[in-house]
Amino acid sequence: MSRDGNRRMAGLAHSEIRAMTAACARVNGINMAQGVCDTPAPDSVIQAAQRAMKDGLNTYTRFDGLAELRAALAVKLAKYNGIIADPDTEITVSAGATGSFHCACLALLNPGDEVILFEPAYAYHINAILAVEAVPRVVGMRSPEWAFSWANVEQAVTSRTKAIVINTPGNPSGKIFTRMELEGIAELADRHDLFVLTDEIYEYFLFDGRQHVSMASLNGMAERTITIGGYSKTFSITGWRIGYSVAHARWAQLIGAMNDLLYVCAPAPLQYGVAIGIRELDQSFYAGLAHDYQTKRDRFCEALSKAGLPPSVPQGAYYVLADVSRLPGETGKARAMYLLDKTGVAGVPGEAFFTDAEGHRFIRFCFAKTDADLDAACRRIEGLA
Repeated sequence: MSRDGNRRMAGLAHSEIRAMTAACARVNGINMAQGVCDTPAPDSVIQAAQRAMKDGLNTYTRFDGLAELRAALAVKLAKYNGIIADPDTEITVSAGATGSFHCACLALLNPGDEVILFEPAYAYHINAILAVEAVPRVVGMRSPEWAFSWANVEQAVTSRTKAIVINTPGNPSGKIFTRMELEGIAELADRHDLFVLTDEIYEYFLFDGRQHVSMASLNGMAERTITIGGYSKTFSITGWRIGYSVAHARWAQLIGAMNDLLYVCAPAPLQYGVAIGIRELDQSFYAGLAHDYQTKRDRFCEALSKAGLPPSVPQGAYYVLADVSRLPGETGKARAMYLLDKTGVAGVPGEAFFTDAEGHRFIRFCFAKTDADLDAACRRIEGLA
């Protein structure tokens, strides 16, 4: 019997996010590595899930999700995203946005297909692509605004390119793709007949008056776009694992089949809690979310600046990449461990998000923390100055 693991696992590294979380726990530090979202969940969402459990909603749902949740998502997508989706044939609820992304990769990509991503990139996106034996091709973005070259995007396209991934607002960069940028990518996708997989999990975390634009809302893009979202971040329920994908019925059928195979369904009563949250929480909740997180961003970026760790100030999401090149060490990992040792604050080494040496300059921090923990982290980091 062979004692080697499956060859698909050969290129998959253990997540640096989880590695730094474990290192932080060993010193009882402040974990700004993992995007666990320590802020409280809305009462209405919690109470609805509890009510569903008591009322007996504890068995399997349909493979593509609870009818109430798919209906609520369809209304929300039309109103907020400008996407018209049939809740019975074009929406698939899955085990978090990462589960939705993995199902889409399994359903739509073949071994050897190439997929373009913008770097810095979310490591789980790359690992999901590698897991289905597709080939990631990165296009670099430049800090601090995370701009990119259209020439580089064009050069990344080959005869084997099958898809392009957009993460907006982005993890770890906090970049929000503008309508003009999305229109340019849409034109390229149409010209080369590419799928566009968009991860929009941070769609409500928008700063400085920016607006969220969904690729599938652009003219002619609904048929080739797989829109991925969820409420783990928005409702501070990362452990519930409630995500979804939206796609043309032809693709949704394939994605749903993979979702059924991998997960059967997302947790039934938790789906119901999210459905009620979508239906009952009004615009003031989302406006308050953006305001509160912009305040957290500004407080933490100020601390980084005072400590001589210049931040690339994020436009959205709740992460910030800081330039830590002044700290001792040759790599981001060495500098992250130095920072943890000196301050008790954990971040993620930049190597987790870059494929070249540029990653050594950066550490990613998650500022989705309670105000008390965030203030403590700021004081500790400012002590490095």
